[in-house]
Amino acid sequence: MTRPQQVDIAQIRARYPDVFDRPASARLATPAMIVAALAILAYGLVDLDFSPSRFFAGLSQLGWISLMMIPPDPGSSLPVYLKALGETLSIALLGTTLAAVFALPISLLAARNVVPSNILRFPVRRLLDSIRGVDTLIWALVWINVVGLGPFAGVLAIAVSDFGAFGKLFSEAIEGADQKQVEGIRASGGSALHEIRFGLLPQVLPVIAGQVLYFIESNTRSATIIGIVGAGGIGLQLAEQIRVLEWQKVSFLILMILVAVAAIDFISGKLRFAIIGGRWRRRLSSFLVGEGGAKRRMRGTCPQCRRVVNA
Repeated sequence: MTRPQQVDIAQIRARYPDVFDRPASARLATPAMIVAALAILAYGLVDLDFSPSRFFAGLSQLGWISLMMIPPDPGSSLPVYLKALGETLSIALLGTTLAAVFALPISLLAARNVVPSNILRFPVRRLLDSIRGVDTLIWALVWINVVGLGPFAGVLAIAVSDFGAFGKLFSEAIEGADQKQVEGIRASGGSALHEIRFGLLPQVLPVIAGQVLYFIESNTRSATIIGIVGAGGIGLQLAEQIRVLEWQKVSFLILMILVAVAAIDFISGKLRFAIIGGRWRRRLSSFLVGEGGAKRRMRGTCPQCRRVVNA
């Protein structure tokens, strides 16, 4: 039997001094950060008047409200609620569409591979960051004071808020596009507009469409929230019923919102897969299918790839 080799600790210490001879500041950095985080947490709980006794005392009130919500009953207001739900969906759809339409050309100015000059690109990026840094609810309060109560203010709030987010996301998608197609168009004598139209946009449009569909789903919930402050939609009806303590109508409105969000989530998921998944399926199929229509026999091809090609 072979004897185990003895480990020379001194030699290992000499070889890796950064591991064994760390300075005191490096060793104490992690414990100090943990202590600081716990201290900030404790200060926040005290400063915000956190009280476990008040929390547990309020659970009985929450249970009473939950019992009052059963069964959900719209009463005679079902047509009004359906109209308000349609208004909420319209606010989300129109606001998201307007934001995407206006953000696409601006995102080109914020992309590094379209505008190489940092002098021109920097103010556009900071503008998008400034708009994106203000929450949709704040924009709703601003536009309510500008154009008055109603769904128009909600559409403007979602459009402005998503304009900043779309500008950032679209510019990042454009920067991540493959430059070989752009270089090919440039080599064939195409102009800068041709490079964008035929080199960049065909690559990023499926990604952009997927992002827009996701934001439509998210903005359905946002449109409900901004409706509470007077921007129209079902949120206004929800706030009114909570104010008058009509808990059965409140539970019915909540169920309507949940069903609408679930339906939009299902539809947008199918559309995103049809847009993005179909694109990658065509790319993979064109790669695996050789000349003459015969499929290449690739050793080690994953089962998922074979299923995509055979689909």
